[in-house]
Amino acid sequence: MEIRNLTPEDLDDVLDVRRRSFGPLSPGDTDRWRLAVLPALDEGRYLGVFDGSRIAGAARLRRFTQWWHGKPQPMAGVAGVTVNPEDRGRGVGTLLMRAVVDRAATLGDAVSALYPATTPIYRSIGYEHAGAQHKVRLPAESLRQIRPSGQVKLRRMGPADAAELVSVLHRVHAAARASGPVSWDEDTWSLWLGNPDDFLYLAEDGYVIYRWRGDDMQVENLVAGSEETARALWSLVGTASSIARNVVAAVAPDDPVLWLVRERSNEEDRQARWMFRVLDVAAAVERRGYPAYVTCDAVVTVDDPLRGGGSWRLEVAGGAGAVTPVEEPGAVLSVNGFSALYAGVPTATLRLSGLMSGDDRYDEALDTAFAAKPYMLDYF
Repeated sequence: MEIRNLTPEDLDDVLDVRRRSFGPLSPGDTDRWRLAVLPALDEGRYLGVFDGSRIAGAARLRRFTQWWHGKPQPMAGVAGVTVNPEDRGRGVGTLLMRAVVDRAATLGDAVSALYPATTPIYRSIGYEHAGAQHKVRLPAESLRQIRPSGQVKLRRMGPADAAELVSVLHRVHAAARASGPVSWDEDTWSLWLGNPDDFLYLAEDGYVIYRWRGDDMQVENLVAGSEETARALWSLVGTASSIARNVVAAVAPDDPVLWLVRERSNEEDRQARWMFRVLDVAAAVERRGYPAYVTCDAVVTVDDPLRGGGSWRLEVAGGAGAVTPVEEPGAVLSVNGFSALYAGVPTATLRLSGLMSGDDRYDEALDTAFAAKPYMLDYF
């Protein structure tokens, strides 16, 4: 078995593996998929496992920006992990994911995330449960009853608005001190904003992307930086209530819409869980945001068989983190445990689940520094 960068000539074979793993794509989705993956080929972000000349599996590293406590950093989003049925059980998936982790680190990403179809293989590579994409079902009429509280100028948007949309995301997620949400790069946004089935509206500090889903409406993305814009965008979606009975929306776990609607007595929240991995402890800590009021330090030892572990003193002050290699003992975490801690999982949980051991005097400081309620709006 050999790992190689995929080329345009491999895409038909990759589509065949994908069809056998996830089911077929429609002709329109196939065309969009080809356009979306071409940049990944040029950047070395699409890897294949080959048995001679035959492809056995493949995985793509999407180029994302991810926010942690309002601070953006590059993130490798692992997607399209596929293995041919006849090659399953031969270690292809493990070989592929080890190569993916190494490639992501080589490309400069300090963190990575993925939506798992099954968790054991990803846990064995160092990924751990971190957050979720939350989808709630709301009566369309309840959104129609949200009244705008000011004059918010909305306009339709398209591929040419990709840069402005990315700018909005940076401002809104920073102001909200958000943890977990991602943004595609501008080229990918330009592609998605050209989908003729979507309704797209942009405001100065927010936007919405939604579409028909059978007899209901589906909100793919809705981001707002002010109450006025949140009211305007949600009430816009609610104007479909004369036809649509319900709206299925991807939201933050504490999204304002859940406080804007009048009734929440019977609420459906479906979660797609995502996993997270720290690839480079020092860079990940230094690129993350932290509460501005927190000043603390802690010593941690991280065991990472793939990337190499070590012991570090973590110092947090003024919303920034710094890392210094040390020899002294401290709290001991597997890379799975440190990845979960980074995503806000409490130290008590990590200790009770066997992901953390050793010195406990730093636990409260670590909990305070890494506190987060991570979520994503996007599925990839």
